[in-house]
Amino acid sequence: MKTKLPILLTLVGILFINGCTNLNEVILDETSATGLSDKQAADGIIAPVYARLPDIFLHTNYFNVQEISTDEAILPYRGGTDWGDNGIYIAMHQHTHTSTDPNIGSTWGFILQGLSRSITAINTLPTLNDASAKTYLAEARGMRAYYNMLAFDLFGVVFLKDDLGATSVILRDEKALEYLKSEFLAVEPNLETTVGPGRLTKGAVWGLLARLYLNSGVYRDRFAASFTFRADDMDKVVDYCDKIITSGQYQLSNDFFSIFGSNNHDNKELIFAVDQRADLNGHNRLAYFSISGDQFPIPAYPAANGTDGPAITPDYYQTWATAYAPKDPTVDPRFYKQNLTIYSNPADSCVAEADFNINRGILRGQQYGLLRKNGVFLKCPDGKFKVGKLFNDTRNKPTLPVNFTEQIDYTVAGSNHNTGYRVEKYEFSKKSVSGRNFGEADIIILRLADIYLMRAEAKLRKSGDAASALADVNTVRAARTITTPAPALTSMSLDLLYRERGFELYWEMVRRTDMIRFGKYEGTWTEKSNTDRLKRIFPIPQTAIDGASNLPGYLKQNDSY
Repeated sequence: MKTKLPILLTLVGILFINGCTNLNEVILDETSATGLSDKQAADGIIAPVYARLPDIFLHTNYFNVQEISTDEAILPYRGGTDWGDNGIYIAMHQHTHTSTDPNIGSTWGFILQGLSRSITAINTLPTLNDASAKTYLAEARGMRAYYNMLAFDLFGVVFLKDDLGATSVILRDEKALEYLKSEFLAVEPNLETTVGPGRLTKGAVWGLLARLYLNSGVYRDRFAASFTFRADDMDKVVDYCDKIITSGQYQLSNDFFSIFGSNNHDNKELIFAVDQRADLNGHNRLAYFSISGDQFPIPAYPAANGTDGPAITPDYYQTWATAYAPKDPTVDPRFYKQNLTIYSNPADSCVAEADFNINRGILRGQQYGLLRKNGVFLKCPDGKFKVGKLFNDTRNKPTLPVNFTEQIDYTVAGSNHNTGYRVEKYEFSKKSVSGRNFGEADIIILRLADIYLMRAEAKLRKSGDAASALADVNTVRAARTITTPAPALTSMSLDLLYRERGFELYWEMVRRTDMIRFGKYEGTWTEKSNTDRLKRIFPIPQTAIDGASNLPGYLKQNDSY
């Protein structure tokens, strides 16, 4: 039975972030301001539609549920206390999380706020007499579909609502899937091609449709022992990937880590991204989350350090080590990039500020960097910054080296501040006003390499076309020519493609979805042995269930929670 709601999202009521924030907020009242042209009003209305993306893509929100729940990331109680947070990161990794998990709640809340803002824009933009309003309307409707796509993948629900005063209908399974497809298809003709990657474009919609069709076998029977990938779905994946690849608009980057650099907004590999340029409300969290509290990436900010957050699991690291044995994984330029020459030449202990960049990729072993005493970076006699061997001074353990070890687990020894290989994939933003917030590196939602890999997977799943899939994978590997590219592969299978997605897309918040699709999510890895298929989706936050308690049966909790 449908129930009238005064506005979408009253069912969730309260979002617990820095206190209580009502999701039914007044955010798009620009048209009531005097002196605004319709164009200015339209610009003001569409901006909030995208404004929740940086919050969704926080380290504790979407990254947490998509990565720490997998074999790629693990976050123990560092030193027995840091990152304890009542065990929520351990529970996330072990698939024992509950409906009261605050990070699940904030992820849900930000997604639904994005939905609410999109609907408000959809209802307001048609009243404006400006050419941009038609494009913005398509973007708002497309973003409503994108936020719903996130809700569907994570929580198994989609909210169908067009008018603020109308009925909100909850869709699941096949109906939700078909609704999302139809929405993206409906807006595609009215989208632009060249306003990305921070705004929704035709290319972005093609890529999102490819993702939907690739995961359709999962979404139709989410808890199946094995999934059925229909040939017509795989054909659609190939079709939409072909549209992107043959458009000529996008280009694989020759420098892998430039894709995640602080000036990546104009990188031709990006298709859809969270716009985080310096004049917007971005953040550096994906850059500082993993690294040591004694690693300071920007000489201008002696208080901007890492947090000793998550590391990669030994299981994930061994996929690299095994693939390239007896050689070191550094033969693949996606694994690591050395920027500080002291690692190879100990005499290079003085670095000019303009030349200082910490290493990127997967960081192992003893770390070197800016030496800091009493809150000030040390300098050489020539005025350059002093770099050297780092110790855990900020942790009051000045004799413990910042020496990242492969082993990490939930034991006392395995949870120390130096355990686990770390990830520095995104560049620490140098234009930040604090070294932490207002980071200008765009956070990637879709990029061209993923398109090639999706096309390869669809070809394998449909007809076992290993030759075409191999060609797509090797195209991506061969593109990184700023150094010697990764050696070409000589064969291809679904297992090899899964491994390749792990090499190319690590920590880009696709791992959980990949693991489910490839049948790996119920597997065993470091500190995780839960095999419950029902954990493939997350619980609807208890605050949302409670908020809808006056509407019996309206918002049903997911099974097993």
